[in-house]
Amino acid sequence: MLKFFSQYSTCDVSDALLKFGVSNGGFFPNLTRFSTNGTTMAGKAYTVLFAARNDPNYEEIKGGYIDNLPEDAVLVIGLTPELQKLDAPYVKINNALYGGLMSTRANYLKSPGTVVFGRIRDLKEHQDLQRNVFAYGLGTAAHAPVVKLAGINVPLKITLDSHPEPYQETINPGDYIIGDENGVVRVEGSGDLAQKCIEYIPKRVAADQLVAEDIQSGAKCNEAQKRRRAGL
Repeated sequence: MLKFFSQYSTCDVSDALLKFGVSNGGFFPNLTRFSTNGTTMAGKAYTVLFAARNDPNYEEIKGGYIDNLPEDAVLVIGLTPELQKLDAPYVKINNALYGGLMSTRANYLKSPGTVVFGRIRDLKEHQDLQRNVFAYGLGTAAHAPVVKLAGINVPLKITLDSHPEPYQETINPGDYIIGDENGVVRVEGSGDLAQKCIEYIPKRVAADQLVAEDIQSGAKCNEAQKRRRAGL
């Protein structure tokens, strides 16, 4: 499945998710791609949770998380809901959660990319490594003075504001994470949704290619879409 998703754009994946009832197309807003190797990032989520250093609800996990990052897994880093915001910069701390040494190790372990729902630092190192890295923003200070490692391969609750009311999307370990120049999309790893996407996406892409050809030949857009997408 990972090879399949890496061959298509996040827009293609979102079109499939919309077809199967995911109203936001699996999209996570407000992330910027700060570095890339020029390919579509696709992998299963390996999640990392940080909490406020003084949060009594979490004990600090010693030993770090990076050395156990599985091959072909996308590293997804988030904060507890209490540290998140609905408006820019979307998190309440300015310290970076992720830096260049982590990308160096992650690349060695053959992980396809990193998504950080927070700030990152060492931008040039990520770019020199040609690593796919998405984040809310940049920072300079390391995370240790303000947050602690609180969970590895646990659900991450991400607060979003793209619906009329604030709501949370949960990224679970093993969910499929796809990212490119358009942004980051998640496909649930449990159930048959991923398989449905795999069956639908090539048909939709082929139909849209024909729509484009029709439009270039003078056809009206709505008519071409209706004709070529019939039955999808």
